[in-house]
Amino acid sequence: MSAQDITLDYTNMLGDAVGEHGIPEGSFSGLAERFAGIHSDVVQRRESGELGFYALPYQTELADKIQLFADTEGQKFSNIVVLGIGGSALGTIAMQQALLKCNWNELDLDARDGLPRLYVLDNIDPATVGQLFDRIDFRTTLFNVVSKSGATAETMAQFLIVRQKLEALLGEGYRSHLLFTTDPSAGVLRELAAAEDIATLPVPANVGGRFSVLSSVGLLPAALVGIDIRELLAGASRMLERCDTDRLEQNPAAIYAALQYLAQTERGAPIHVMMPYSDRLYSIADWFCQLWAESLGKESDRSGKQVFTGPTPVKARGATDQHSQVQLYMEGPFDKTITFLATRDWDTDVAIPQLYAQTGSLSYLGGHTLGELLDAERVATTHALTQRGRMNMTIELPRIDAHTIGQLFMLLQIATVYGGGFYNVNPLDQPGVELGKQLTYGLMGRTGFQPPATDSTTRRRIL
Repeated sequence: MSAQDITLDYTNMLGDAVGEHGIPEGSFSGLAERFAGIHSDVVQRRESGELGFYALPYQTELADKIQLFADTEGQKFSNIVVLGIGGSALGTIAMQQALLKCNWNELDLDARDGLPRLYVLDNIDPATVGQLFDRIDFRTTLFNVVSKSGATAETMAQFLIVRQKLEALLGEGYRSHLLFTTDPSAGVLRELAAAEDIATLPVPANVGGRFSVLSSVGLLPAALVGIDIRELLAGASRMLERCDTDRLEQNPAAIYAALQYLAQTERGAPIHVMMPYSDRLYSIADWFCQLWAESLGKESDRSGKQVFTGPTPVKARGATDQHSQVQLYMEGPFDKTITFLATRDWDTDVAIPQLYAQTGSLSYLGGHTLGELLDAERVATTHALTQRGRMNMTIELPRIDAHTIGQLFMLLQIATVYGGGFYNVNPLDQPGVELGKQLTYGLMGRTGFQPPATDSTTRRRIL
């Protein structure tokens, strides 16, 4: 393991650390043979092309193409606006928060090193969308429309608004302000791109949205704002190497998946909290919540049997949520695991002055830094949880940079696929999302859907 590698400390998930509510060592080691079979299945699915995200770190030709565009045509714009939702947006937001300067869009051009602002419209709240569109100059903005199918209602609604505004301002010049990231050969956006000569980037057909952060979905906006996408991919490749083993105790993604699975199935802990002790890593927890929930929460297993299974991911932030959620984690039900995200290398740290040294209640702070205080609070929280018999583990990044973020993305994606093996569900589909989409289309007039009629036994209860 190199000094650049992220680490996983799972000591406090096991019974010898947290007692009766922890996972017995025998239960963990007892999964070794089963995991070997799961890993073998994953390898076969990877080699068949089903698990397309495994190939993304090696897409050097596409990465070079994206970087060239970012360094040339992309720098003509003052603003980059990504139109996307879910997997089309959350990874980009996570990279923006982790790898750009704090409050990037509020900085002046020099402070941004001449690079554009980046906005990700990951929802359709009219107040948010409307106010951004009123504020930015469309004539200096590139709109990256991200939808693999081209049928995502939220994204396409935003696109229709943008398309109309651009043409009204620029006439035929609207085309150069649009870029579609979509399926390589099918879908509405692909058809529009061909008909209207709009630039495109592909989302591989075998890569689902929540696994697409290292595809052109995430790489394009990252490159446009100066994030080193080659290092992102190098970090992801490094994690692939570390996880290329069927030995459970040597595979960090397998360890993570196995312990979370055992926590739920043997220790009644289906709630999996991710708690970064760094504001820069907070949106990683948001991205993880979609990845874990949408991949593993399933009605049926791979044989078609109804199982209604899956963990519930929750995000928290250290140290903020020590003053809110941690009370529940410390003294509430034993139904949670906590994964801490940590770093000890702060790009910027702030010294705490040695003032009021004569005041005992403040003297312990002086001479330290905010980074030291934040990490001390993390360590103290892990020890307190452990003493109370609460399962927890820590993923530590030696520093927060493109290489380690690439590692972290890949670690959690591989863990999710292994999790599908342990839960015996398909981690790549999301049938539960489709009904809501169908009903939305109906309510918007596409299928004539009407809400169920009420009668004397079925009443709407509205206070």
